[in-house]
Amino acid sequence: MSQTPDILRIAVAQLNPTVGDIAGNLAKAREARADAARQGADLVLFTELFIAGYPPEDLVLKKAFVAACEKAVGDIAADTGDGGPGIVIGTPVKRASGLHNAVVVADGGKIIAERFKLDLPNYGEFDEKRVFQPGPDMPGPVNFRGVRLGIPICEDIWGELGVSETLAEVGAEILLVPNGSPYYRGKQDVRQQVVIRQVIESGLPMIYANQLGGQDELVFDGASFAINADKSLAFQMSPFEETLAVTTWAREGDGWRCTGGPRSLIPDAQEADYRACMLGLRDYVNKNGFRDVVLGLSGGIDSAICAALAVDALGEERVRTIMMPYRYTSEGSLRDAEDCARALGCRYDIVPIAEPVEGFSQVLAPLFAGTNEGVTEENLQSRARGTILMAVSNKFGSMVVTTGNKSEMSVGYATLYGDMNGGFNPIKDLYKMQVYGLSRWRNGTVPPGALGPSGQVIPPNIIDKAPSAELRPDQTDQDSLPPYPVLDDILESLVENELSVDEIVARGHDRDLVHRIEHLLYIAEYKRRQAAPGVKITRKNFGRDRRYPITNRFRDRT
Repeated sequence: MSQTPDILRIAVAQLNPTVGDIAGNLAKAREARADAARQGADLVLFTELFIAGYPPEDLVLKKAFVAACEKAVGDIAADTGDGGPGIVIGTPVKRASGLHNAVVVADGGKIIAERFKLDLPNYGEFDEKRVFQPGPDMPGPVNFRGVRLGIPICEDIWGELGVSETLAEVGAEILLVPNGSPYYRGKQDVRQQVVIRQVIESGLPMIYANQLGGQDELVFDGASFAINADKSLAFQMSPFEETLAVTTWAREGDGWRCTGGPRSLIPDAQEADYRACMLGLRDYVNKNGFRDVVLGLSGGIDSAICAALAVDALGEERVRTIMMPYRYTSEGSLRDAEDCARALGCRYDIVPIAEPVEGFSQVLAPLFAGTNEGVTEENLQSRARGTILMAVSNKFGSMVVTTGNKSEMSVGYATLYGDMNGGFNPIKDLYKMQVYGLSRWRNGTVPPGALGPSGQVIPPNIIDKAPSAELRPDQTDQDSLPPYPVLDDILESLVENELSVDEIVARGHDRDLVHRIEHLLYIAEYKRRQAAPGVKITRKNFGRDRRYPITNRFRDRT
């Protein structure tokens, strides 16, 4: 441990906590601190609300939960009496001023400072204002072994309160920011721009420590980094990987500069999306205690990429696929599904559904007498498949992976209690064309951390053939939907960008088609409310980000 105030070794703990697992999170923190001590660190910086796991949501309204978090923080604070590194760690605390999203600084066996988050986010996936109170005062710097540290918490550097600038004005020398910043496509660039703006305004270097791991629909990608006071990149940690990095900071002239730390590469958008889906699925399955997963493998693109993601996330021995053919299932689909399962190395079973479908048809015949066959009868196939998957789940404890993409979920082309059955959907926030793109990408690349094989794990025929639900003879998706490039652009305009009909038409789309897609989007809201959770990939996913009423008569008639 350095004894000079001109050198400070700061360990950034980019770890994967579990919400509510206070004992497990404390054990992770202790292990990280011991690792940091072996590497000669003076201080360990943990992420936002680390002891609780982030986001804890309404758990923090339970007094027993907050008390348990504070006890855990007290325990690790006492550990610092061993002469090793001090800590900055996030936890909820209850004080006279209210319930706060806080960080605790500990050194020498005791807590030396607390700081409360001022700017509580209340947009998109965040709703901290409903459970926390903002800090009552603008935070001042914390004197840690002779170095004045400013510790704004996550949103404190995103908003307009001027927390970083104020900390600089009152003597802070380095800004340490614990974060719980979830992934969406391009988020890493957005964070870097936010930090650079704060560095410019404050004139101070900033360390951005970000949580890692999946939590329900959110994925935290880590990718912790720092920017020097001259706006240069100080260090960059790996995204999507649990790690601890010890960084060296030296006092140079009037300020501090990073002289040693990791320089990892940031993946491109396709790799980042795939790894986010993989991490989100892995953590959902493991943190909720499932031994393995099962999914229907139809020979189509969506189930194929979900199978690939499951094998990459969990390993082939934990993935079971089931082909459930009916009279409309083509020989090509049977062959493609088997080839996909063989390429991935996972278990593959065939369960024909003719008997249950025809049994349903027979018992319903008196009720349906005098009507024409149509979508209702087609959906019996999907519901039979959903029932089979849920039976396997109930019998063996496997979680059902559901496989609908965002294009289908947007316009309601999914069957309640059928193909929507499942516990988690790794591609819920990927449009159809993005599914195709990621499938091609995966065939040429094995992402870091993947447990699946190399080579073409999704047979090229699955990628090349026209998509079809195969619920009637010669059916294709384009019988009732526009081509997916057109559909996806309209949907992205409506969902992510909230464009008006006029603005979407100006992009080159037919007005009647835009009206039709908007109508389908609105009337499918009741289905989406009953859908399994899935990984957030875009800026506006269905669920946390986009909260539309089910009962809704508004239509943009421009």
